[in-house]
Amino acid sequence: MIDFLMQPWPWWFSGLVLAFIMFSLLLFGNSFGFSANLRTICSIGGAGKTVKFFDFDWKKQTWNLVFLVGSILGGFITSEFLSLESYTPALSENTISDLQELGFSAPNSIQPSELFAFEAIFTLKGFFILAIGGLLVGFGARYAGGCTSGHAISGLSNLQLPSLIAVVGFFIGGLIMTFGIFPLIF
Repeated sequence: MIDFLMQPWPWWFSGLVLAFIMFSLLLFGNSFGFSANLRTICSIGGAGKTVKFFDFDWKKQTWNLVFLVGSILGGFITSEFLSLESYTPALSENTISDLQELGFSAPNSIQPSELFAFEAIFTLKGFFILAIGGLLVGFGARYAGGCTSGHAISGLSNLQLPSLIAVVGFFIGGLIMTFGIFPLIF
């Protein structure tokens, strides 16, 4: 049993879990999205006293905060106790050569250490990438009325046209970043 947990799980397992979560949320009249947690946390902290946007009944969003905490704990448990240190994801040769062409070392994980290592935060380039990227993601999620998980998972399953438009925009933005901006940065 423990050997099964240590191996990458099949792709369809997450689809089943997402379908179960979405049916449960629809049944109880809730919608899914992680960026809504930021608004809830600010409301809990008292931001609703000064900014009308944060003035709402945050107790109705407690389930979403539990989901957020569970995601963080699940990620920690998986990385610390259910992952193999010697596991290297199967990346195509083209991906490896493209990353090396951009100046990344040979990847031994999905996350290049030049971007995602803790030490990268303390470089000027790493700090600006994180700061500007974080601001753009935060602004984009607010401007789009939700994050990628909210629109792509919850909005599309509810057949909402604004979510379809947002998801198309997310993909276009991702393509522009990947093939236009990212090569200029590195």
